[in-house]
Amino acid sequence: MLVDDHEMVVAGLKAMLAPFRGRVRVVGEAIGADEAVGVVGGLTPDIVLCDVRMQGASGLDLCRTLRTRDPNCKVVLLSVYDDEQYLFQALRAGASGYLLKKISGDELVRQLELAHSGVTVIDTALAGRAVDTAARLQSNEFWPGARHGLTHRESEVLSLIVTGLSNRGIATRLVVSDETIKSHLRSIYRKLGVSDRAGAVATALREGIYQ
Repeated sequence: MLVDDHEMVVAGLKAMLAPFRGRVRVVGEAIGADEAVGVVGGLTPDIVLCDVRMQGASGLDLCRTLRTRDPNCKVVLLSVYDDEQYLFQALRAGASGYLLKKISGDELVRQLELAHSGVTVIDTALAGRAVDTAARLQSNEFWPGARHGLTHRESEVLSLIVTGLSNRGIATRLVVSDETIKSHLRSIYRKLGVSDRAGAVATALREGIYQ
């Protein structure tokens, strides 16, 4: 079953999987996590493939809900964010995998087959970085903001905000899009319990959570 908050993405995933009908079949789809909860109950799919970041409830929230209702439910999260902290959150939520949206169709099918067999599937490059991060966490080598739930990239963005860079300036520095920075900012505000840039800067300075 496919879940995303954009119909275009769901349609794209269906088209990507269509050539592999002999190995995988799309039995249902939902736009957003709230709709997905109801649809899953009527379908009982082998795997729920959903986006991590969605409007309203996130893919992580959906994963927790589905796993609470059925501990055997397999949820594979698909994301554009190659940040290991999202991976850690996914695994803590009980996900059966964390894959990046740049994945090819044949590789996606192969990973879904592995997840169906009980293997936890993780993007190869991200898995390598996650091992290093886990080792650092075990050694208490936290990045600024880690204890507040900020991912490593969110901590970078917050630090650049403190220096006074604009969204465009941060995007240029990190070689990402303006929309990606806006998405990171929304997440930072939510995790720090603030509503705007000024509040985030004030919290960062007060708590010392910037580089």
